Amino acid sequence: MDLVEVSPGAVPPVCRVMDFGKFIYEKAKKEREAKKTQTKIEIKEIRLRPKTNGAHRDFKVDDARRWLGQGHKVRVTVKFRGREMDYPEIALEDLKEIVHDLSDVAVVEVSPQMEGRTMLVVLVPAKGAVKKKEKGDQPEVKAETS
Repeated sequence: MDLVEVSPGAVPPVCRVMDFGKFIYEKAKKEREAKKTQTKIEIKEIRLRPKTNGAHRDFKVDDARRWLGQGHKVRVTVKFRGREMDYPEIALEDLKEIVHDLSDVAVVEVSPQMEGRTMLVVLVPAKGAVKKKEKGDQPEVKAETS
């Protein structure tokens, strides 16, 4: 048996007479359980250019919609090259259109802004738009009888 300081921040500090190995084990077990319940939010990125055509942009918007549905943040960046820097309004219009397309599942966290040669906007999932996966959640399979 050891004298273990359980709560050093309390006034006066709390100590117990117990097995130190067991105390360390239980503390590690609580940390593992807390780690399981944490949610990790990832930031996914879509990269575009001002000359990206509408069809390719729509594919990327569909990916963003899926990621937002999973609860991830999405950063949409438009990269300028050469003389494209002279026309930032083209990229701004593209970003506004993307935000409008995703307005049913996303909210703008960072409004369109320039950072060097890129213009970006950050979208976060709207409240109620996120579907969480559960452990027992599996697709339904219907069997046909003949």
